Amino acid sequence: MNCPSCGAEIAAGGTFCGRCGTRMEAAPASGHSINIDADGQGMGRGYSYQIEHQPAFSLAILKLQAEQSIMAEAGAMVSMSANVELQSQMKGGLLGALKRAAGGESAFVSTFTARGGPGEVTLAPGAPGDIAAIEMRNQTFFVQSSSYLAGDASLVVDTKWGGAKSFFAGEGLFVLMVQGQGLLLVSSFGAIHRKTLQPGERYVVDTGHLVAWEGTTQYTLRKAAAGFFRSMVSGEGIVAEFTGPGELLVQTRNLAALAGLLKPFFPSQSGSGGSGFSINLGG
Repeated sequence: MNCPSCGAEIAAGGTFCGRCGTRMEAAPASGHSINIDADGQGMGRGYSYQIEHQPAFSLAILKLQAEQSIMAEAGAMVSMSANVELQSQMKGGLLGALKRAAGGESAFVSTFTARGGPGEVTLAPGAPGDIAAIEMRNQTFFVQSSSYLAGDASLVVDTKWGGAKSFFAGEGLFVLMVQGQGLLLVSSFGAIHRKTLQPGERYVVDTGHLVAWEGTTQYTLRKAAAGFFRSMVSGEGIVAEFTGPGELLVQTRNLAALAGLLKPFFPSQSGSGGSGFSINLGG
């Protein structure tokens, strides 16, 4: 495919011409409202991207044209060209930074800009898993705060209150609302499973497995089972009940659940002297 304005070659599924910025016509409907590049590569305004080493140890490689930028979650950088300038700032000012910090995120976001020529930035999440490259088309998505990795500098990212029930459960207190047009990179712990809901269809997901969902999808937070005791003995906490239409992205593993499984094997301090370490092998 070639750009109708300047004739430059456009990667399959590209939203914008990487040379002149002309917006491409939307691709035919694929049955999915969340447009994830199947081959993990494409172009945006002033950059190209490619996802490698999927699905367990994914790495996002972004090639920036001169003076072009990409925004990412603080701490996501793996490597970059020497001419790439890194700036950290409080997104949304002091109030926005406080909201991000309350949601368990860094108060700062990173902006990478290629100075004096093209440059490269590579990004990865902290946990093993996949990265999905989503091409937003003037859409609104909600993203679990730990799943946001990076995005087009033009995207509007805000932190939203997740509800009182999630506060008392200690999980999912805040989510990110992402709006606009351009590349959005989200990460998962484990693989990413897609679930499409028809109008009026209801579906329940453990909050620890959520990655992202469409803004058209309504959701409420509730206990996994009726009554406090039943919910407690079920081993589940707060769940999100979604109502279609819309699409959800769900991660196949839960980092909090893994931490719970490993906890008995971590050294713990004891009240007695000596080294102060004790290991429970579950015997």
